[in-house]
Amino acid sequence: MFLELLRSRRFAPLFWCQFLSAFNDNFVRNMLAMLVLFRFGGKDAGMLITLAIGVFILPSIFLSALGGEIADARDKAMVARRLKLAEVFVQMIAATGLWLASLPLLYAGLFGLGVIATLFGPVKYGLLPDHLKRHELLAGNALVETATFLAILFGLIAGALSAKQNIPPLAVAPQLMTIALACYATSYFIPPTGIGAPGLRIRADILASTSQLLGELHTAPFLWRSALALSWFWLTGAVAISLVPVAVRHATAGGIEVEAAISALFAVGIGAGSLAAARITGGRIRLEPVPLAALGMGCFLIALGWATNATAAPLGAANANVTLFEFFSSPRGAFIAFAIIGLAAAGGFFTVPLFAAAQAVSPLERRARTIAGINVLNAVFMAAGTLATALLQSRLFGFSEPALLALLGLFNFGAAAYVERRILPLATSADAVLN
Repeated sequence: MFLELLRSRRFAPLFWCQFLSAFNDNFVRNMLAMLVLFRFGGKDAGMLITLAIGVFILPSIFLSALGGEIADARDKAMVARRLKLAEVFVQMIAATGLWLASLPLLYAGLFGLGVIATLFGPVKYGLLPDHLKRHELLAGNALVETATFLAILFGLIAGALSAKQNIPPLAVAPQLMTIALACYATSYFIPPTGIGAPGLRIRADILASTSQLLGELHTAPFLWRSALALSWFWLTGAVAISLVPVAVRHATAGGIEVEAAISALFAVGIGAGSLAAARITGGRIRLEPVPLAALGMGCFLIALGWATNATAAPLGAANANVTLFEFFSSPRGAFIAFAIIGLAAAGGFFTVPLFAAAQAVSPLERRARTIAGINVLNAVFMAAGTLATALLQSRLFGFSEPALLALLGLFNFGAAAYVERRILPLATSADAVLN
């Protein structure tokens, strides 16, 4: 089914459009981080990099409702084309900022990319149920998730290599524009969907739209509880991705190659878990494995906390960086790598069935707005989780990264119980989810 979808015009253009767009987003974000770290530097480097993450995520909280309304009130394929055309001009700003080494222009470009990603979210996930059959939804979602995380991986690697090898900005900027234009071109091959909610009014008051969106989502128990579970996954992912590299660095003295390998392991694990979720269930949307996936995330997080705790000596000397070969050839490094892949794979197995179920039961006329509501909750949970983690790491509480990983693992046991007791009973009684 995966190969059939990748050859089909119903799915392939959306797949490549998402891949190229996510690649460029992460390329720009990583190049900005490299400029901050190695050119501007200074004591504010950490704050500036955190600001970049916030600038990209912020639009998700305030503009997701608008994106859902636009996607339901217009043909989604047409909306995708217009957004990708706008992305070409935003990438011009980012390319100029890279060329001039201008942080304000790069931040402006990153914010613009965040706005487009927010508006595109309800479109891309709303398109899948329009063009795919029910038994293809799991495979379609798995491939989109895999494309996204592989694009993140390649974007991070490309940005790091460009910075490390001192490739001239004048050579990098055309690459950004070429990929942006290729992304726009692929959007033209997405088949039309028709209008989901003819006559829907798009409101300018985004705060009122967001409030109403969440209120309407709350009235549907299965969708609301699924949205909370999905948001917990994104909180877990955001916190784990911020904690694991630091914990591994302190525990193993790994160099930049080891840190890059950690990002690669996360991407590979998510892709493997997402694809496995679709393959094992044979295309049927079954939620019974989801609590087990949450338990798996909890176990692997606790394992990572144990493997990176302060009582174990680093693999290398305090003043030397452990190489990639030394890391993977050591029992401790191999165990950490296994736990990272396991954590990411369990995450993919957790999120794909839940999201496919939410798509399946969402009414056609408000499907994009339902997805937008889920995106709002995702962004709020990620922001809250990141802030709470920073507070617990502060001098006020003084939690170490390994301790926080173990604590997050324990909370995932609670998430498994929540899915088992609060979501599965609703899914069992909903034939539309299971068939």
